[in-house]
Amino acid sequence: MAADTKPILIAHRGASGHRPEHTLAAYQLAIDMGADFIEPDLVLTKDAVLVARHENEISGTTDVVNHSEFADRKATKVIDGQSVTGWFTEDFTLAELRTLRARERLPDLRTANTAYDGQFLIPTFDEILALAEAGGKARGRAVGVYPETKHPTYFAQIGLPHEAPLLAALAQYGLTERTSPVFIQSFEVGNLQALRTKTQVRLIQLIEADGHPADRPDLLATDMITPAGLAEIARYADGIGPDKSLVIPYDAAGKLGTPTALVQHAHAVGLEVHPWTFRAENYFLPANMRTGADPHIKGDLASEIRAFVAAGVDGLFSDHSDEARAALDA
Repeated sequence: MAADTKPILIAHRGASGHRPEHTLAAYQLAIDMGADFIEPDLVLTKDAVLVARHENEISGTTDVVNHSEFADRKATKVIDGQSVTGWFTEDFTLAELRTLRARERLPDLRTANTAYDGQFLIPTFDEILALAEAGGKARGRAVGVYPETKHPTYFAQIGLPHEAPLLAALAQYGLTERTSPVFIQSFEVGNLQALRTKTQVRLIQLIEADGHPADRPDLLATDMITPAGLAEIARYADGIGPDKSLVIPYDAAGKLGTPTALVQHAHAVGLEVHPWTFRAENYFLPANMRTGADPHIKGDLASEIRAFVAAGVDGLFSDHSDEARAALDA
């Protein structure tokens, strides 16, 4: 990132610190708060429509449990090697999903957001693209989209691959070039490698702090962030989205510690670095940036963001676009 370039602000699932995540209301509020990109996690319906949910299992983010007509849809499935029980988007048509309403995913922590439970539909990717385009025109600036393909290997195995509907939707809005205001992200590797052969838009390899990509059990996170691992990622991706602890870990006291060399090594092979996720509540902050002991209370998110900007990141994901925008602009 050039010295005079401000890191981009990616609204993590919309302004999800203020509204139930992955709703048009959350995305609109994030745009109003100054986000550069809005970020939908994309899963598919039975009729192959891309919709925004944190997971394809929707009992925690919708009111599906209250719909007796769908009681027989409850199932147990193996997703990325884990047994999961609930209701899954791929077992519903879009029309059926539209009878449900969104709920706050973290009701115990974000109690204020529960006031909006039952008000919002599950949005389609097309609706999100239209919202971003309209938001950009209204403000005289681009509002980008930063979609994540959720469980792409799983969806491909059940005959609902992400790639064709994702690229078709982007093409409908003219988002086909490397310079287009769009990044496609995934925790998997093969999905991004396949996309690289089909699109010029920028791709981001997400990296968890521990574990491995679901489609590459042989590839540990610790291997991916070495200079050699980053050079391999640069063969198919334009950047990485690491857990923020890989950029600046906590010390033994739970305080924000010293930056690692990850940003330096990524930049050396031409990769951007967009860590996740920056949240204002004490629960998510390092010990030295909390306000009191109540996990619900907001702490000093601005200081955390400033530390990562100083470490050279090119962008960041935040649930609180208002506070993150103010910190980035300060």
